[in-house]
Amino acid sequence: MVVTKAKEAVVIDGVIDPAWEVAQRTSEFIDIEGDKTVNYKTSAKLLWDDAYLYVLAELEEPHIWGDLTKRDTIIYLNNDFEVFIDPSGKGESYGEIEINALNTVWDLLLNKPYRSGGFANFHWNLDGLKSAIKIEGTINNPDDIDKKWTVEMAIPMRPLLELKNDGRKRIKEGDQWRLNFSRVEWDHDIIDGKYRRKRVNGSLQREYNWVWSNQKKVNMHQPEMWGVIQFTEQHSAENVQYNEDPYMLLKQVLYALYRETNRVELKSLRTSNCREVGIRARYASDQFYDAVFVKTGAGYEISIQSENTNQLFVINEKGERKAQPLEVPERFVFSTWAHGDQVMDTLKWQKKLQYYSDLGISEVLVSGSPHFYRNW
Repeated sequence: MVVTKAKEAVVIDGVIDPAWEVAQRTSEFIDIEGDKTVNYKTSAKLLWDDAYLYVLAELEEPHIWGDLTKRDTIIYLNNDFEVFIDPSGKGESYGEIEINALNTVWDLLLNKPYRSGGFANFHWNLDGLKSAIKIEGTINNPDDIDKKWTVEMAIPMRPLLELKNDGRKRIKEGDQWRLNFSRVEWDHDIIDGKYRRKRVNGSLQREYNWVWSNQKKVNMHQPEMWGVIQFTEQHSAENVQYNEDPYMLLKQVLYALYRETNRVELKSLRTSNCREVGIRARYASDQFYDAVFVKTGAGYEISIQSENTNQLFVINEKGERKAQPLEVPERFVFSTWAHGDQVMDTLKWQKKLQYYSDLGISEVLVSGSPHFYRNW
């Protein structure tokens, strides 16, 4: 998805003003696992400038409610809208913002996903965050049917750029980040005129999770499954070329092998006696990548060699991924000294050099007279 630059600062009031007309809209959100029908429509837009990343989301909703009013409480216990942002694209040091229909915000920072022992820092606050909610209907009134609620945010750019940890302080043309949107929706009961999350036989019913980019399972903390946004200095995406990552499929296969190694299918590799195991990873009915699992002092590494370039892609037990040139074995050269003559005898030296070659000697250092060298 291409994110265009705002022509002017966006007013954060929940009203969809003309500034948003040029912004690309996401596809309609789908079920997080990709196999269920969603009940209500959701979509979002993005804009940016040097100060902010702007977010606009529209959430269709016949019953708009919320009861959490304190910042940094667990907002997904209400119906909410969520933004996940990974500026480095490495699945580490990423931000999460949740907001409910009362405009109550929870912002937090993760150093890495929970699956890798990640820590959620609830004290990380986007102090310059601006947000607003526009409700088409009435909130917390079960006696009518509402239409939708609109979320508008201006997320300060500086703390997001700091998460890249690359020493550069501003966006440049073509930069790409990982990002995803999520919407949590609960079935409800109305008790004493108030909305409550639905219970059946005393048990709280599971929430619905609707997302922009399919996660394949109920887990938003798989950053490699998030969508990719690309920034442009242009005010329209019409003539902007989106830069596809030529290694995206290979990287996704590598992450899939990592997930399976930590879960069920390939978990036995970690406890087996084999130090190195080849894996045939099928990603289509008749297409494969050949991967190598290797135990290390710290845990393990899984690697796949690119078919077209001299690149080796590696992921370790922490989910840290890197690309490196293939190691080329050092060429060992056998050399010898030889004594030359006063004159050059071509036939003699052709035989001598062939003899050295048959012995595996590829470099000969010869001493001789100036006349000998001139006729070499």
